[in-house]
Amino acid sequence: MKILICNVGSTSIKYRLFDMDNEKSLAWGKMERVGSENGLYSHKDVNGLEFTSDTVIPDYKTGVDLMVKTLVNDRKGVIDSLKEISAVGFKVVHAKGITGVQLLDQKVLEAMKEYNGIAPAHNPPYINAIKQFGEMMPDVPLIGSFETGFHKNIPPEAYLYGIPYDLYQDHGIRRYGFHGASHEYVSTRVSELLKDERLRIITCHLGGSGSLCAVKNGQSVDTTLGFSLQSGILNNNRCGDIDPFIPIYLMGELGYSLEQVKMLLTKESGLLGLSGISNDVRDIEDAAEKGNERAQRCIEAYCYGIKKYIGSYACVMEGLDVIAFAGGIGENGVKIRERICKGLEFLGVGLDKERNMVRGKEAVISADGSAVKVMVVPTNEEIVVARKAKQYLEGI
Repeated sequence: MKILICNVGSTSIKYRLFDMDNEKSLAWGKMERVGSENGLYSHKDVNGLEFTSDTVIPDYKTGVDLMVKTLVNDRKGVIDSLKEISAVGFKVVHAKGITGVQLLDQKVLEAMKEYNGIAPAHNPPYINAIKQFGEMMPDVPLIGSFETGFHKNIPPEAYLYGIPYDLYQDHGIRRYGFHGASHEYVSTRVSELLKDERLRIITCHLGGSGSLCAVKNGQSVDTTLGFSLQSGILNNNRCGDIDPFIPIYLMGELGYSLEQVKMLLTKESGLLGLSGISNDVRDIEDAAEKGNERAQRCIEAYCYGIKKYIGSYACVMEGLDVIAFAGGIGENGVKIRERICKGLEFLGVGLDKERNMVRGKEAVISADGSAVKVMVVPTNEEIVVARKAKQYLEGI
């Protein structure tokens, strides 16, 4: 059984083709900085086709077309045709009244469309990608695993907002949480590595889009993202936690339109807005090292927000056993991890600077004797979605 996983991020497309009879990866690739003029495309497969190239990827449709052409390459493609694929799995984000694992039929797509305004950077490109696959592969099941699924059992005290209760009852306005596949994989993998299922773990999924999750005994109990993907820590273009009256002030006193506020909060804020340089931490770190004060403040604010949530989640779980870093920044950001952990000694966190030099592979980076283990666990959202897609097919 071959299952193709397509992961459409806010600025990236990741894909992986699995032979699920043995969970073997046949091909994998990533397109970064989608929508910019300096895109990067990397691909590798079991037939020996491997490359990394500067490739302009103006939109998600172009990216999906390029991915399919690479997989079904005349000379070295890992499949002869798309007919070999049993299902396409998607790490979908948000839909009104729907979560968990779903066949992505028209009803589900309409529910996703209902929340286009809540997840403007994610739902529209996902819907377009799903429709494109539906046209290319009309007889192949398209299966979605919603990011909200892992957080569906967080307690009411964590998901309720301080607004009239009727808005929750009648319209479902509550904290949902996202990045579920990553938080599920990382927390499960930590338990496997440490051979202990009863752990209090804070998973830090840090990338272009980032969030933290408090995981206790394998269950999500709180997470930084909420009704939308705008809350929590700073993201690449998105604001994270702000005073809710800022948009009201912008519109009422400064004359901003609703569309201008949406654009400001979702496209012009976060790391990009604070730094004034880039939405990419690598670019901001380079500028900070060269003495750019605005870039330095941006990095400090980013790490401060993450550290603040680590402290609060340690309180929520009544202790802490593991901090696990994942995502592009979490897996590779040596200096970011060091800055986040600095000052957490009172919680029992002791980082080993030499061990922390690791990039992109599993490792314990805490010092010997540290009461809290600090780990790097490269996330594998694709295998989580593939397993769920396989379970869905076997249950039909």
